[in-house]
Amino acid sequence: MNHTCICKTFTAKDRSDFKKTIHKALEILNKKNFSLIIHGASFPSLKEQDTGFGTYNSEGGRKFIEFINNLGFNGIQLGPDGMTKGVDSSPYIGTMFSNNPLFIDLYQLTTPEFGEILDKELFARIVANNPAKNNRSAYSYVYKEQNKALREAFKTFKAKLSEDDETIKKLNKKFDKFVKENALWLEKDAFYEALCVKHGNDYWPVWEDELDKKLFCPDNEFSQEIIDERIKEIKKIFGEEIKFYQFVQFISFLQKQNTAKFALKQNMKTIADCQVAFSDRDYWANQAYFMKDYFLGCPPDCFSVDGQAWGFPVMNPDKLFNPDGSLAQGGKVLKARFEKMFDENPGGIRIDHIIGLIDPYVYRKGFMPKPEEGASRLYSSPEHKILGKYAIPTKENLNPEVGPENEKRIINLTNKQIKQYAQILEKVVIQTAEEKGIGKESIICEDLGTITNPVLEVMEKLGLSGLRVTSFVDPEDEEHPYRIKNAEPRHWVMIGSHDNDPLVSWVNELYEQKTIDQHAQILAEDLKPSKLEEFKQELINNRKSFIKAKFAELFASSAENVQIFFADLFGMPERYNRPGTAGDENWSLRVPQKYECFYYEQVAAGEALNLPEALILAIESKGNKFVFKHQELVKKLRKYAEIFSNK
Repeated sequence: MNHTCICKTFTAKDRSDFKKTIHKALEILNKKNFSLIIHGASFPSLKEQDTGFGTYNSEGGRKFIEFINNLGFNGIQLGPDGMTKGVDSSPYIGTMFSNNPLFIDLYQLTTPEFGEILDKELFARIVANNPAKNNRSAYSYVYKEQNKALREAFKTFKAKLSEDDETIKKLNKKFDKFVKENALWLEKDAFYEALCVKHGNDYWPVWEDELDKKLFCPDNEFSQEIIDERIKEIKKIFGEEIKFYQFVQFISFLQKQNTAKFALKQNMKTIADCQVAFSDRDYWANQAYFMKDYFLGCPPDCFSVDGQAWGFPVMNPDKLFNPDGSLAQGGKVLKARFEKMFDENPGGIRIDHIIGLIDPYVYRKGFMPKPEEGASRLYSSPEHKILGKYAIPTKENLNPEVGPENEKRIINLTNKQIKQYAQILEKVVIQTAEEKGIGKESIICEDLGTITNPVLEVMEKLGLSGLRVTSFVDPEDEEHPYRIKNAEPRHWVMIGSHDNDPLVSWVNELYEQKTIDQHAQILAEDLKPSKLEEFKQELINNRKSFIKAKFAELFASSAENVQIFFADLFGMPERYNRPGTAGDENWSLRVPQKYECFYYEQVAAGEALNLPEALILAIESKGNKFVFKHQELVKKLRKYAEIFSNK
């Protein structure tokens, strides 16, 4: 069978039977969640609607959701969707409340549903001038053109509203409601935009006007009368800019809401991604709740002898909780952030750099993040002259043989101390999830890299899910946590994500550097112990067999949750993000427009995920009795595996 034709020859009945077969296999392997990791910008677009940036809100995005749903996925792990900056496309520096306007599908604004507020010819010009290649985004181009288009749409919206257009009147009613319901964050975020225009700069620390810097800071030195007068002045001069910002957020909200409803009809749940950073906008709006002299960073390690000075503001512990344990104002802001994310993503949330909510490492403003320059862990430094007042452990809990940056420094914690470390997670994150009808099993903690003892203790006590990345495994360590046989049921297993090389590139490197043998050994031990030597040699000699086995081990593990990064699903060799680099090439990889044909071609070539084939190998790893019990299912899987691989 020609693989470019599978998507055309598969009938609705075939797709339904295939999906049922996959779901049954996932069920007997005890897999509750099977999600695709794909950031919003990486979604494909229809050719005639491709502005140069992906979005889940577009028609192309919806068709892609249908495609992966038909493959057997039941969830989508998105990247952070906050507003980014023109000079940096990284989604991990985005706003915590405002959505990224780049995810607005401009095409919809040309349709009657949105009152045709965007001119079709203007939209067509943006598409025609898109400089990006098929599977890349054009961040700088879209950042400018999207803003121009949205301003034109807002102008038309106002004009049609004055003309009493019925569609626009209904939209405006929803708009007014949205502004009122989101006043907590929307007013401040919109004011910041106005002040950016006023100062010609979107980085508030360099503004010359001290009042503008601290306009919404309750502990500033200005009288309420002066503050009220300035707010009145800004509204008068920049009222349209404020209204435009609110309008853009409203459109973003509407489209995202519609996409969420569509996904749920497909039995697909989106999972949010909460970055540890706070944007400049969030810092300005909530600076009263942040520490004044410390930033969040990373301690010195083998990758950075001076540590990593991230420059992210740190929530002030004194502003998080009141003496009676209830949420203080800073804690309420943090809770509102998670409320919004859970509202918009019924599949739960991934928390990036979980250590930042439990045992953050902070450094002094103007210094390097080194212990000798005053850097230390915020809640784990009882001996520190300044940070000591926030310490949860006592000096008796310190391991005298290691420094404050070491993950093994805190020892012998009591249950009371562990509970103190867990406060933000328990009282903000988990409680908010439960209020939204989402269980804590849907809270995914990114626990890669350095993890301190307090973090390990908290995650164990709360039973929270972590990540197990199989490409990070040390094949010489029998008990290594990333070896799939050691993965506990509550965790999420994956080959890799946005920060590391995709599967095919990683595998190529193993073969080139001749380090494949040890990895083949543990794969053979975990998947086919009864045919260990024979299977090991197959993996060493056959690159495609090794790729298949790396997929299969995810489903063979005890973990109940599996994630696949989109580049691995398609067998793409390009890396999505190279940490520490900036520019339009970074964060730019997208699913190609003709992704169905591309996928089946890649499967036939042995580069992409042949899901039924991987599931067969996972079932076989359970032994002959298990295979015999499910022989009819294996037979059906084999049929589809052969169709996919063009046999």
